Amino acid sequence: MDRPEVVLAAFARNEPMAGVAVIALALNHPDPSVVLPVVAGALESPDREIRRQGVVAPAHTARLHRTVERRCLELLRGCPRGNGADDDLWSFVPHRRLPLWLWRHHLAERLLRWRG
Repeated sequence: MDRPEVVLAAFARNEPMAGVAVIALALNHPDPSVVLPVVAGALESPDREIRRQGVVAPAHTARLHRTVERRCLELLRGCPRGNGADDDLWSFVPHRRLPLWLWRHHLAERLLRWRG
């Protein structure tokens, strides 16, 4: 899947596999500026499963392209911490481009490990 218009059409039809299509788009499309707005749409979906799969997509985009967009970060902030996107964003995107809430999460996690 490398065609964002197909994924957007799947959202419009409320396809049950639309979240999987977003992940496939993140893995296959060469331009993160095309992928990330579609990912944001998945993160805003009223469908819980699509939102869950939407959290996986920015993780793949971060690994492949070392980037994320501000809107995805705003939406991820509302997700429970400790998800795969948090860890991949921290590992693959330059830290200076990440928000303070993600810094706090990872630094607190590291302090707990260090003390433990």
